[in-house]
Amino acid sequence: MVFPERKMPGVCWVFLLLLLFAHICDGFYLPGSYMHTYSTKDTIFAKVNSLTSIETELPFSYYSLPYCKPLGGVKKSAENLGELLMGDQIDNSPYRFRMNVNESLYLCTTSPLNEHEVKLLKQRTRDLYQVNMILDNLPVMRIAKQNGVNIQWTGFPVGYSPPNSNDDYIINHLKFKVLVHEYEGSGAEIIGTGEDGMAVFPKADKKKASGFEIVGFEVVPCSVKYDPKAMTKLHMYDKVSSVNCPLGLGKSQIIRERERISFTYEVEFVKSDIRWPSRWDAYLKMEGARVHWFSILNSLMVITFLAGIVFVIFLRTVRRDLTRYEELDKEAQAQMNEELSGWKLVVGDVFREPDCPKLLCVMIGDGVQIMGMAAVTIVFAAFGFMSPASRGMLLTGMIILYLFLGIVAGYVAVRLWRTLKGTSEGWRSVSWSVACFFPGIVFVILTVLNFILWGSKSTGAIPISLYFVLLSLWFCISVPLTLIGGFIGTRAEAIQYPVRTNQIPREIPARKYPSWLLVLGAGTLPFGTLFIELFFILSSIWLGRFYYVFGFLLIVLLLLIIVCAEVSVVLTYMHLCVEDWRWWWKAFFASGSVSLYVFLYSINYLVFDLQSLSGPVSAILYLGYSMIMAIAIMLSTGTIGFITSFYFVHYLFSSVKID
Repeated sequence: MVFPERKMPGVCWVFLLLLLFAHICDGFYLPGSYMHTYSTKDTIFAKVNSLTSIETELPFSYYSLPYCKPLGGVKKSAENLGELLMGDQIDNSPYRFRMNVNESLYLCTTSPLNEHEVKLLKQRTRDLYQVNMILDNLPVMRIAKQNGVNIQWTGFPVGYSPPNSNDDYIINHLKFKVLVHEYEGSGAEIIGTGEDGMAVFPKADKKKASGFEIVGFEVVPCSVKYDPKAMTKLHMYDKVSSVNCPLGLGKSQIIRERERISFTYEVEFVKSDIRWPSRWDAYLKMEGARVHWFSILNSLMVITFLAGIVFVIFLRTVRRDLTRYEELDKEAQAQMNEELSGWKLVVGDVFREPDCPKLLCVMIGDGVQIMGMAAVTIVFAAFGFMSPASRGMLLTGMIILYLFLGIVAGYVAVRLWRTLKGTSEGWRSVSWSVACFFPGIVFVILTVLNFILWGSKSTGAIPISLYFVLLSLWFCISVPLTLIGGFIGTRAEAIQYPVRTNQIPREIPARKYPSWLLVLGAGTLPFGTLFIELFFILSSIWLGRFYYVFGFLLIVLLLLIIVCAEVSVVLTYMHLCVEDWRWWWKAFFASGSVSLYVFLYSINYLVFDLQSLSGPVSAILYLGYSMIMAIAIMLSTGTIGFITSFYFVHYLFSSVKID
């Protein structure tokens, strides 16, 4: 026997090249952000992001307040799509740091405060606005002790209001502590991507890569009353005496008209054992981590146990019905059909066209698109490709994925349309509707919210230019891809029904209780997989905490898909057993109703956990974004339930012998 010569596939060659490359190099590191090394006295300038508050959720520009400006003027940093949509506005600042040089410096003295500036400073202070500063891509961190426990915040307050006092004091002196780690250039290749692009340090450049890495950025804010006459004689970066914080109210800088505020800062560099790959650990330690882990594990175990029981009972019931039915001869089957009621009696109606078939196809197509986007994003994030150092990358990645998954949405919607109608006629209308349904809803809600943000002069408002960018992406990428997907769907073979549909619809027996009540109640089981994780996600969005346990979120997503599929199939089977053949929409909403509970939980979170949220504007913004999230969850979970139920019904009736 002669064996044909086998060619080595390209994958093997790639694998061998990777092995060879790994042998040449001493090591790789993919942290998600480009590592900078600095020599002693190298100059580094901090950047400032938008002012934020957990009380209003309205971001404002740093330079909307009378702060010192850089000598060369304010320059905005390049921002990605996600940063712009989140309201980030990163600008340069006058805060200068020189590596390993401890110094206390003067920045500037403002002109006498006018009425508008005083009102603005007092308002921002009482709304608990935080200044967000960034050094070497690390947010500044403030550590304070409360009841003997260290509590960490990112950013520092604009000012503070002492209890039982109508006066407000501005933070005008900052004591920075920069943690640095000496990097020896061990010969490891460092490959990283971040806001500064990609960089590689090969072995030959070991000396060049050696230096100091910034691994921590902390601040102690305080208010200091300076003599404006003496301070105006100084120039920016002149040395001043150090300050011991905190000071009494008599020595603090009050906010009032005609006051001139002088800004100063101190820098202390401290050597640290923290290595550069671990520098984000301090930020990612979520509050209540022990509760977080144990609660999620407990939730996963309970839901898995319940889902397993439902699945086993259900399989036994269906299998027993099919076995009993198929063991009978034809005469006995006919007699059984006359005597018994159940899903076997709706064989001529089970595939009858549902109400609003076009809307169903559109919602299923959009649901596939949203679920695909969420699944791919969470998988990539769980494997560490979405670094917190790369601001806005998570949202940018989600938008790009959604745009390109339009081809899948168009294909699924049009193929379902062909299955329901038996013809491809009208597929263009279906494809256009898929491309415009969910994005149109989001666009309307965001436009209303944007007018509110524009009225508040917040940086969270989407600029007109970005509106045109989003519309261009929508109509130049998403819509054409959806139409292409729809065209491919017309060429795909329609799913053939295993039974014929009768011309006259069968009468559905009256029921003691409305079937929609059972459908709405079915959403509680999928919600059980979500509510623990939902709390931490909402906290990361609205309380400014970092969320980075995507591994658990991936497990929750997988479990949610399983539970949604099971719940929808069980509800469909129950409706068929009572001779209710209108299962299409009920299968969709059996799992999709989880979105109702998500929205109600969001309102509960607003009332009980966001008690500090002030004003109707903030509440409207919160409810608007929660509505978008609930609609996306409804479409994605409903799609899971519908597709599973459709193939279950198809399998169930194709397994029965029917003349």
